[in-house]
Amino acid sequence: MIIHAEGLEPQAINDMIRDSEESCTLEGCCGQRFIGAGMSDKDIEIHGIPGNALGAYLNGGTVTVHGNTQDAVGDTMNEGRIIIHGNIGDAAGYAMRGGKIFVEGNAGYRAGIHMKAYRDKVPVMVIGGRTGSFLGEYQAGGHIIVLNLSEPDKKIVGNFPCTGMHGGRMYLRSDCKNVVFPDQVTAHPATHSDMEEIRESLEEFCSYFHHDAEEILSVPFTVIEPDSSNPYRQLYVAN
Repeated sequence: MIIHAEGLEPQAINDMIRDSEESCTLEGCCGQRFIGAGMSDKDIEIHGIPGNALGAYLNGGTVTVHGNTQDAVGDTMNEGRIIIHGNIGDAAGYAMRGGKIFVEGNAGYRAGIHMKAYRDKVPVMVIGGRTGSFLGEYQAGGHIIVLNLSEPDKKIVGNFPCTGMHGGRMYLRSDCKNVVFPDQVTAHPATHSDMEEIRESLEEFCSYFHHDAEEILSVPFTVIEPDSSNPYRQLYVAN
Protein backbone atom coordinates (compact mmCIF):
# COMPACT_ATOMS: atom_id res chain seq x y z
CA MET A 1 0.00 0.00 0.00
CA ILE A 2 1.37 3.44 -0.95
CA ILE A 3 0.50 6.39 1.27
CA HIS A 4 1.16 9.89 -0.05
CA ALA A 5 2.06 11.53 3.25
CA GLU A 6 2.44 15.12 2.10
CA GLY A 7 -0.04 17.29 3.99
CA LEU A 8 -1.38 14.43 6.13
CA GLU A 9 -1.50 14.60 9.93
CA PRO A 10 0.35 11.88 11.87
CA GLN A 11 -2.91 10.39 13.20
CA ALA A 12 -4.26 9.95 9.69
CA ILE A 13 -1.05 8.27 8.53
CA ASN A 14 -1.01 5.85 11.46
CA ASP A 15 -4.70 5.02 11.02
CA MET A 16 -4.05 4.09 7.40
CA ILE A 17 -1.07 1.92 8.39
CA ARG A 18 -3.05 0.12 11.11
CA ASP A 19 -5.99 -0.52 8.79
CA SER A 20 -3.77 -1.94 6.05
CA GLU A 21 -3.36 -5.70 5.75
CA GLU A 22 -0.15 -5.34 3.74
CA SER A 23 3.17 -3.52 4.04
CA CYS A 24 3.02 0.25 3.65
CA THR A 25 5.22 2.69 1.75
CA LEU A 26 5.08 6.37 2.72
CA GLU A 27 6.00 8.84 -0.02
CA GLY A 28 6.76 12.50 0.66
CA CYS A 29 7.06 12.19 4.42
CA CYS A 30 8.05 15.56 5.92
CA GLY A 31 8.28 15.92 9.68
CA GLN A 32 5.20 13.94 10.76
CA ARG A 33 5.78 12.66 14.28
CA PHE A 34 5.01 9.30 15.94
CA ILE A 35 4.86 7.28 12.73
CA GLY A 36 4.48 3.61 13.61
CA ALA A 37 4.18 4.37 17.32
CA GLY A 38 3.03 1.38 19.35
CA MET A 39 2.52 -0.85 16.33
CA SER A 40 3.17 -4.58 16.03
CA ASP A 41 3.96 -6.71 12.99
CA LYS A 42 3.77 -3.86 10.47
CA ASP A 43 6.40 -3.31 7.79
CA ILE A 44 6.70 0.39 6.96
CA GLU A 45 8.97 1.91 4.34
CA ILE A 46 9.42 5.69 4.47
CA HIS A 47 10.76 8.03 1.78
CA GLY A 48 11.47 11.45 3.21
CA ILE A 49 12.23 12.68 6.73
CA PRO A 50 9.91 11.55 9.52
CA GLY A 51 9.55 13.69 12.64
CA ASN A 52 10.25 12.96 16.29
CA ALA A 53 9.44 9.65 18.00
CA LEU A 54 9.45 7.45 14.90
CA GLY A 55 8.65 3.93 16.06
CA ALA A 56 8.10 4.94 19.68
CA TYR A 57 6.87 1.95 21.74
CA LEU A 58 7.35 -0.25 18.67
CA ASN A 59 6.34 -3.81 19.47
CA GLY A 60 7.36 -5.65 16.31
CA GLY A 61 7.70 -5.34 12.56
CA THR A 62 10.22 -3.27 10.62
CA VAL A 63 10.43 0.45 9.92
CA THR A 64 12.83 1.43 7.13
CA VAL A 65 13.67 5.07 6.36
CA HIS A 66 15.33 6.17 3.12
CA GLY A 67 16.59 9.47 4.48
CA ASN A 68 17.45 11.15 7.76
CA THR A 69 15.35 11.09 10.92
CA GLN A 70 14.74 13.51 13.75
CA ASP A 71 14.87 12.93 17.52
CA ALA A 72 13.74 10.11 19.84
CA VAL A 73 13.63 7.35 17.24
CA GLY A 74 12.64 4.06 18.89
CA ASP A 75 11.68 5.70 22.19
CA THR A 76 10.88 2.85 24.62
CA MET A 77 10.63 0.32 21.78
CA ASN A 78 10.07 -3.27 22.84
CA GLU A 79 10.60 -5.38 19.69
CA GLY A 80 11.13 -5.03 15.97
CA ARG A 81 13.68 -3.23 13.81
CA ILE A 82 14.25 0.34 12.72
CA ILE A 83 16.62 0.79 9.78
CA ILE A 84 17.82 4.30 8.89
CA HIS A 85 19.52 4.94 5.54
CA GLY A 86 20.88 8.27 6.71
CA ASN A 87 21.64 10.16 9.92
CA ILE A 88 19.62 10.14 13.12
CA GLY A 89 18.82 12.93 15.60
CA ASP A 90 19.19 13.15 19.38
CA ALA A 91 18.09 10.64 22.04
CA ALA A 92 17.75 7.70 19.66
CA GLY A 93 16.67 4.53 21.45
CA TYR A 94 15.61 6.39 24.59
CA ALA A 95 14.78 3.72 27.21
CA MET A 96 14.50 1.01 24.56
CA ARG A 97 14.23 -2.43 26.14
CA GLY A 98 14.17 -4.67 23.08
CA GLY A 99 14.53 -4.73 19.31
CA LYS A 100 17.27 -3.28 17.13
CA ILE A 101 18.07 0.09 15.58
CA PHE A 102 20.49 0.25 12.63
CA VAL A 103 21.80 3.63 11.47
CA GLU A 104 23.89 4.01 8.33
CA GLY A 105 25.21 7.47 9.25
CA ASN A 106 25.81 9.55 12.36
CA ALA A 107 23.78 9.96 15.55
CA GLY A 108 23.20 13.11 17.58
CA TYR A 109 23.43 13.61 21.33
CA ARG A 110 22.37 11.08 23.95
CA ALA A 111 22.00 8.03 21.71
CA GLY A 112 21.04 5.04 23.84
CA ILE A 113 20.09 7.12 26.87
CA HIS A 114 18.45 4.92 29.53
CA MET A 115 18.70 1.86 27.26
CA LYS A 116 17.86 -1.20 29.34
CA ALA A 117 17.51 -4.97 29.04
CA TYR A 118 14.17 -6.48 30.01
CA ARG A 119 13.88 -10.17 30.94
CA ASP A 120 15.17 -12.04 27.87
CA LYS A 121 15.24 -8.93 25.68
CA VAL A 122 18.60 -7.34 24.84
CA PRO A 123 18.22 -4.15 22.78
CA VAL A 124 20.88 -3.33 20.19
CA MET A 125 21.77 -0.09 18.45
CA VAL A 126 24.37 -0.10 15.65
CA ILE A 127 25.56 3.30 14.41
CA GLY A 128 27.63 3.27 11.24
CA GLY A 129 29.11 6.75 11.69
CA ARG A 130 29.98 8.85 14.73
CA THR A 131 27.90 10.05 17.70
CA GLY A 132 27.44 13.25 19.63
CA SER A 133 28.03 13.81 23.33
CA PHE A 134 26.53 11.77 26.19
CA LEU A 135 26.45 8.49 24.27
CA GLY A 136 24.92 5.78 26.47
CA GLU A 137 23.97 8.18 29.25
CA TYR A 138 22.51 6.15 32.16
CA GLN A 139 22.69 2.99 30.05
CA ALA A 140 21.36 0.06 32.09
CA GLY A 141 21.44 -2.77 29.55
CA GLY A 142 21.76 -3.78 25.93
CA HIS A 143 24.49 -3.17 23.37
CA ILE A 144 25.51 0.10 21.72
CA ILE A 145 27.87 -0.38 18.76
CA VAL A 146 29.53 2.56 16.99
CA LEU A 147 31.59 1.94 13.84
CA ASN A 148 32.80 5.35 12.55
CA LEU A 149 32.99 4.05 8.98
CA SER A 150 32.62 7.32 7.08
CA GLU A 151 35.15 9.58 8.84
CA PRO A 152 37.62 7.35 10.70
CA ASP A 153 40.09 10.22 11.15
CA LYS A 154 37.59 12.00 13.41
CA LYS A 155 36.77 11.26 17.04
CA ILE A 156 34.25 8.43 17.25
CA VAL A 157 32.17 9.97 20.08
CA GLY A 158 31.57 13.42 21.49
CA ASN A 159 32.11 14.47 25.09
CA PHE A 160 30.97 12.67 28.27
CA PRO A 161 30.20 9.18 26.92
CA CYS A 162 28.85 6.62 29.41
CA THR A 163 27.84 9.20 32.01
CA GLY A 164 25.79 7.32 34.60
CA MET A 165 26.22 3.99 32.79
CA HIS A 166 25.35 1.14 35.17
CA GLY A 167 24.59 -1.79 32.87
CA GLY A 168 24.96 -3.12 29.35
CA ARG A 169 27.99 -2.83 27.10
CA MET A 170 29.30 -0.41 24.51
CA TYR A 171 31.50 -1.40 21.56
CA LEU A 172 33.47 1.34 19.81
CA ARG A 173 35.45 0.64 16.63
CA SER A 174 38.46 2.62 17.83
CA ASP A 175 41.35 2.38 20.27
CA CYS A 176 39.65 5.32 22.07
CA LYS A 177 42.95 6.93 23.06
CA ASN A 178 41.37 10.34 22.51
CA VAL A 179 38.18 9.55 24.45
CA VAL A 180 37.73 10.39 28.15
CA PHE A 181 35.49 8.00 30.10
CA PRO A 182 34.15 8.48 33.65
CA ASP A 183 35.70 6.61 36.56
CA GLN A 184 32.71 4.31 37.02
CA VAL A 185 33.29 2.42 33.76
CA THR A 186 36.12 0.29 32.42
CA ALA A 187 37.38 0.33 28.85
CA HIS A 188 39.47 -2.46 27.39
CA PRO A 189 40.45 -3.80 23.95
CA ALA A 190 37.81 -6.18 22.66
CA THR A 191 38.65 -9.87 22.78
CA HIS A 192 37.60 -12.50 20.26
CA SER A 193 34.83 -13.52 22.67
CA ASP A 194 33.62 -9.92 22.89
CA MET A 195 33.39 -9.64 19.13
CA GLU A 196 31.57 -12.92 18.73
CA GLU A 197 28.89 -11.48 21.00
CA ILE A 198 28.07 -8.77 18.44
CA ARG A 199 28.98 -10.52 15.19
CA GLU A 200 25.38 -11.34 14.32
CA SER A 201 24.33 -7.70 14.75
CA LEU A 202 27.28 -6.50 12.68
CA GLU A 203 26.46 -8.93 9.89
CA GLU A 204 22.86 -7.76 9.92
CA PHE A 205 24.04 -4.12 9.71
CA CYS A 206 26.21 -5.04 6.72
CA SER A 207 23.29 -6.73 4.97
CA TYR A 208 21.28 -3.50 5.08
CA PHE A 209 24.02 -1.05 4.11
CA HIS A 210 26.29 -3.14 1.87
CA HIS A 211 29.41 -3.21 4.02
CA ASP A 212 31.81 -6.10 4.53
CA ALA A 213 31.67 -7.57 8.04
CA GLU A 214 35.21 -8.93 7.94
CA GLU A 215 36.56 -5.53 6.93
CA ILE A 216 34.74 -3.91 9.83
CA LEU A 217 36.08 -6.54 12.21
CA SER A 218 39.66 -6.02 10.98
CA VAL A 219 39.91 -2.79 13.02
CA PRO A 220 40.32 -3.05 16.82
CA PHE A 221 37.29 -2.33 19.00
CA THR A 222 37.13 -1.02 22.56
CA VAL A 223 34.55 -2.45 24.98
CA ILE A 224 33.15 -0.26 27.74
CA GLU A 225 31.12 -1.58 30.66
CA PRO A 226 30.37 -0.55 34.24
CA ASP A 227 33.14 -1.02 36.78
CA SER A 228 31.73 -3.47 39.31
CA SER A 229 34.20 -2.26 41.94
CA ASN A 230 33.05 1.36 41.59
CA PRO A 231 29.44 1.20 40.38
CA TYR A 232 26.96 3.97 39.70
CA ARG A 233 24.39 1.64 41.21
CA GLN A 234 25.29 3.04 44.63
CA LEU A 235 23.90 6.39 43.48
CA TYR A 236 20.47 4.95 42.62
CA VAL A 237 19.83 1.95 44.89
CA ALA A 238 19.35 2.21 48.64
CA ASN A 239 21.40 -0.17 50.78
